[in-house]
Parts: sequence; C-alpha cells; structure tokens
Amino acid sequence: MGLFERYLTVWVALGILAGVGLGLLSPDAFQAIAALEYAQVNLVVAVFIWVMIYPMMIQIDWHAVKDVGKKPQGLILTLVINWLIKPFTMATLGVLFFQYIFAPWVDPQSASEYIAGMILLGVAPCTAMVFVWSQLVKGDANYTLVQVSINDLIMVVAFAPIAAFLLGVTNVTVPWETLVLSTVLYVVLPLIAGMATRHVLARRSSHAVADFTAKLKPWSIVGLIATVVLLFGFQAGTIVAKPGVILLIAIPLTLQTYGIFAIAYLAARRMKLPHNVGGPACLIGTSNFFELAVAVAISLFGLNSGAALATVVGVLVEVPVMLTLVAMVNRSKGWYEQGQCAA
Repeated sequence: MGLFERYLTVWVALGILAGVGLGLLSPDAFQAIAALEYAQVNLVVAVFIWVMIYPMMIQIDWHAVKDVGKKPQGLILTLVINWLIKPFTMATLGVLFFQYIFAPWVDPQSASEYIAGMILLGVAPCTAMVFVWSQLVKGDANYTLVQVSINDLIMVVAFAPIAAFLLGVTNVTVPWETLVLSTVLYVVLPLIAGMATRHVLARRSSHAVADFTAKLKPWSIVGLIATVVLLFGFQAGTIVAKPGVILLIAIPLTLQTYGIFAIAYLAARRMKLPHNVGGPACLIGTSNFFELAVAVAISLFGLNSGAALATVVGVLVEVPVMLTLVAMVNRSKGWYEQGQCAA
C-alpha cells in the first residue's frame, strides 16, 4: 500500500476538518461552488468523483464481464439487501429513534420529516461511490460494474413505489434528470473513457494497463479527499448551527449502515462468495445515492425541511463510516476465507 492508502482515514479526517474550517471562513466561495449544479448534481463534485472512478473503469475487462452472469449469487445478494431489506430496516430505525427514543428532544413534526429523509436514503442505493469502495477493497471491477448497472435498472421502477409505500404518500415523482445525469456522469462517461484508455494501453504492452492505473491511484485518493472537503464545506454552517440535531440523525443512520453491512457480509461468507465479490456486494448494499435522496426530499418537503436535512446528514455520515467498513473488509479477509473453507 502507498502512503495515501495506508493513512487514508487520517487524510479523510483532515479533509473533514478542512472542509468545515474553510466553509466557515469562506462561505461565499463554497456557495458559489454549490451553485454549479444541474438537476441537484453538483458538477464540481461530479468531476472529483469522476477522477476517483476512472482508474477502476480502466481495469474493466469486457471479455470477463460476460462471465459475471455465470456467478449470480453476488448479484442476488446485492439486490436482496438493497430492495428487500435495507429500505425497511431504515424505516424501522427511523420510527424507533424519532418516535420513541428521541421523542423527548424532537417535536413530532420534525421527527416525521427526519424519518422521511432517512427512508429516502434507504430507498436510494449508491451508484457512484460504490466504484471507489470496490477499488479500495480490491474488488472484481467487472462484477461491480454489472452489480451497479442492474441496480440502476431496478431503481428506475422500484424507487418510487417503495418510497411512496414507506412514506405513506400516494405518489413519489422520480427526478429523472437527477437519475439520468448521475448515471451518465458516474457510470457511462467514465466507462467509455476507461474502455478507450484500456484499448490504447493494451496495444502498447501487456503491463501498460497495470502501470498506468498504479500511477493514477494517488489521484483517485486526492479526488476522494477533495470531495470530502467540498461536502463538509457546503454544510459547515449547518454543522455548527445544528450540531445536536445532526448527531441525533447520525446515530440511527450509522447503526443502519453497520447493521446492513453485518447482515450482508455474513450472508456473503455463508454463500461462499469470493472475497473480491462479497466485499463490494456488501458495500453496495450499505451506501446511498444521496443526490437522488436529496432531490426527492426537497421536492416533497422543501429545501429547509427536516427531510432534506436528514438526507444531507446521510451525505456527511457516509464517507467516514464507509471507510471504516472498507477497513473491516480488508482486515477480515483471512477470517472471511477461513469460513468459506470450513463451510
């Protein structure tokens, strides 16, 4: 591991502190950057995420992608976690905490809006950052691509009805511009760029692809840190103004993430999935498509609603929590594979 990967949690922690500090010192600058968005997708953040994803896309071998269907267990696990378990556990935790445990400190109206925001996060599985988490746990890039693609196709038809059911509303309008733009920016364009790059490099020598992606790895981490700085800089004022509320929302969101990961990881081990498939499958099931959740929360409840705030807290919680899960996947590889041999 290089210097960046070895001390990744330190860099992220420094990025969080830098983001909050810079956001408080130069709020106008961050507001200007935040305004550079289309369909709730911030274009500057999109560039940094693109930088993170691009190296992994170069590693995708289209000759191997077609073989993914021969090993469907990882796909099945991801889909079961994302669509049959995660939305409902998120709703359950939201109700448990905000209607009962936190009831003395939160008024009923705010509580219902926080629950709604959590539900929207739970129904929106991640598209972009999944590639980053998969790369950090040395996941099978080909398998991850197929998992994300199938997930996105199901999201088109399943997001609205599940969200409507759990929110108790008659209709949830899917912000198609957000969904389509995110898919194009985070999957289609980097995939095309990665395919073109791989084709050119493969014609040079057998090791050109590996050499080039190794050189890009530090830039991928730089993109991650820059994304963290921006996300926390955008919300610096809210973090300082409402630390208590943010903490209350963060507690069930964090429990949900670790709980879903535990269920998925144990299931993957029991299903004897290879570690480079099982690890990413679990991380796909725990992370969220926050742009979609934020967009729907704003459209349903308003920009300054508790639901919108809850989705934003989801953004703030995700990166640091997911990095701890990445570390768990990497450090537990021996235990994971021993269980497969014993089963």
